[in-house]
Order: sequence, then structure tokens, then C-alpha cells
Amino acid sequence: MLEKLFQLNVHNTTVRTEILAGVTTFLAMAYILFVNPSILGDTGMDKGAVFVATCLAAAIGSAVMGLIANYPIALAPGMGLNAFFTYTVVLHMGHTWQVALGAVFISAVMFFILSIFKIREWIINSIPLPLRSAIAAGIGLFLALIALKNASIVVADPATFVGLGDLAKPAPILATLGFFLIVALEALRVKGAVLIGILVVTIVSIVFHFSPFGGVMSMPPSLAPTFLQLDIKGALDIGLFSVIFSFLFVDLFDNSGTLIGVAKRAGLMGKDGYMPKMGRALIADSTAAMAGSLLGTSTTTSYIESAAGVSAGGRTGLTAVVVGILFLLALFFAPLAGSVPAYATAPALMFVAVLMMSGLAEIEWDDITVAAPVVITALAMPFTFSIANGIALGFISWTAIKLLSGKARELNPALVILSILFVIKLGWFNA
Repeated sequence: MLEKLFQLNVHNTTVRTEILAGVTTFLAMAYILFVNPSILGDTGMDKGAVFVATCLAAAIGSAVMGLIANYPIALAPGMGLNAFFTYTVVLHMGHTWQVALGAVFISAVMFFILSIFKIREWIINSIPLPLRSAIAAGIGLFLALIALKNASIVVADPATFVGLGDLAKPAPILATLGFFLIVALEALRVKGAVLIGILVVTIVSIVFHFSPFGGVMSMPPSLAPTFLQLDIKGALDIGLFSVIFSFLFVDLFDNSGTLIGVAKRAGLMGKDGYMPKMGRALIADSTAAMAGSLLGTSTTTSYIESAAGVSAGGRTGLTAVVVGILFLLALFFAPLAGSVPAYATAPALMFVAVLMMSGLAEIEWDDITVAAPVVITALAMPFTFSIANGIALGFISWTAIKLLSGKARELNPALVILSILFVIKLGWFNA
């Protein structure tokens, strides 16, 4: 049955190899079980319900990817997208988390439609590569700011907006040591480095009574507080256009980049650079995002950590299915997730930020018409505390600078139209 479903022989792999690869991928991405409830919980959502929604969304997404596309790529609520959901849409813009879930659902439906009608390629090709790299880097800086805030390393200051916290307190010390540990373990190629870092900080915090211990295992918490609580009607408000677009845009490029990157490492790309069954993979991703919004979590997307499983020999969808099963088993570890303090997940956020900054190395810094919009995009996200604002200002600055510098031929209709829409949107927001 497994051979028929996943074509193991064709991909030169075995059931044992695929299971080990699935375990490896799960260990690499299991930190989301602790980080996602911590971030979404800041909106007022029930953390126990978010934990269950995270497990189920990851299980459904990974299983669908494995069974439909037969790719060794796992899915879970995405980093960056969960921060945008909480700190921009809910806390900054003032929308309810129910409306935010509605926006996630609508963006997922749009992603599904774009995948079916193959409009995705047109959209991706219309956005300059430097802007895509800038958006990834900006999200990284945004996550870094959140990490420093959660660790109490950066605090509010009435005179300078931000300042240095009391580094002698337990939170900054443990968060800093946790980050150093994660980076060191990753450099030593230790599997599950991020998860180990979170657990070590949590254990030390509990042992020294800096945070309470809620237990290790129990029956899963109730999903009722978040299940089917999305407000689609509220999300259809025209004022949320940029929010829906930002969810769609970030998921579109983040997911496409992850799929291509992991497929290359697994040897699943054709010689012409074409990725077979890309359409199926995108449909699986958008289906998972819709399911996640119904369950009560932010956008579910493909995880670059799947590359860890590929490095361990994973080549088929069986790897992803194994990850899905492990996320279902994780449902019974809710008390452990509830025992993890915010400063224990801060090192994980900072580590992800480091990874997301790498795209800046590909920028042509000698071309000032490229460098300026890239810097504006990346810096606007943390300084306005909004991924949506960063994307908007990035599009506007790219278009305006190219026009004024006589490089209008480097623009395309989609870029110009989106820039005009963002100008209008920012004007309404300021009014």
C-alpha cells in the first residue's frame, strides 16, 4: 500500500528512511507548538485552543501535502505570519482576532483560486526579486524586535521610544543563553536545535522557580474557544484589503520559495528548473491554510525545516505523513506547552530572524534604485510594527524611484497598479 501511494522504489528510498526523515523534520519544526500559542495568545485567544489548532492544522497540512503532492514537505502555522496576525492586525490595527481569522480564510481561498488558474506565476514574476528578499528580511527584523521585547532586552522608553532593559533579570539572561545554545547546536548540526534550546530554557526557569510548571501530559484542551470563530463578514471590510493582500502575498512567496528550496535539495526539480506537481503542492498549502483558519490559527504554510528531513533521506510524501502523525501525538503534551514562558520562545524567534536576513546578501547594493527601496521595506516593518506597512512602502518606493530615475522600463503593470492601491490605502488609513 505504501509503495502504491508514495512510489518508494521510484524515489530510491525505504519506509525506514522515510520514517526517520519524518521524525527529523518534526524535531526541527516542533518549536511552533510552543511559539504559536505564545504569539497568538497575546490577542486574547485561548492558548490551549490555539495549541490544539496548531497541532491539527500542521497534521492536516502535512498529510494533505504528502498524499496529494507526494512531497517530503511538512506544513504548520507560519512564523512571521503569526506575528503579523497578532501584532499588526489585532494589536496595532485594532481588529478582533475573529476578523483576523476571517482575513486568513479569505486569503487562503484566493491562494487556492490562484493555484487552480495558475495565476501564481504571473504574480510572482511581476514582483522584483530584490523586493521579495527585502520582505523576507523585514519580517526577520520584525521577529527580532518581538523576540527582544519578549525577552525584556528591549523595553519602551518615553524619551527614545526604545531602550535597554535590565539585563540582570532572569528573562534577558536565560533568553540570551538560549539563543547562544541554539546557534551553537545548529552549527554542530544537532537535530532539533531550536526545540532543545526552548526546552533547556524552560527547564532552567522551572527549576529556579522563575516560571510555574503545569505538567507534561494530559488529554488535549478544548478547541471550542477558537473553532469556527472566524468573522468572514468583518474581514470583507474594504479597509482590510491590505491585510488580506499581505497574508496572501507573504504566504505566496514564502511558500513558493520553500517548495523550490526543499525540492532542489531533494533532487525533485527538473533540469529545466520546473518543479513537477507544483500545482498540487500549492493546492495542499492553500487547503491547509483554510483548515487552519477554521480551527483557529494563523496562516498554515510549508516549512523550510523540511530540508532537515530531506537531508536525512526523505524523498516522498511518506515523510510528510509521518510528521502529521507526530503532530497528532503532540496533542497530549499541552501542559508542557503551557509551561513555556515567553522568554523561552524568544531565542527561537531570534534564530528564525537570523535565517530570514540571509536574502539581503543577494541584493545589488551598487544600484541605489534597488538598495533604497530594499532598505525602506526592511526597516519599515519593525519600525512601524507592521508587515503590511513595510510591503506597501516597499512597493511605492520601488515604483516612484524607478520612475523618477528614468528606469520606467523596469516596471510592469502589476507593480504599478499595486503601488497605486497601496498609496490609496495608506491615505485612507492616515485619514
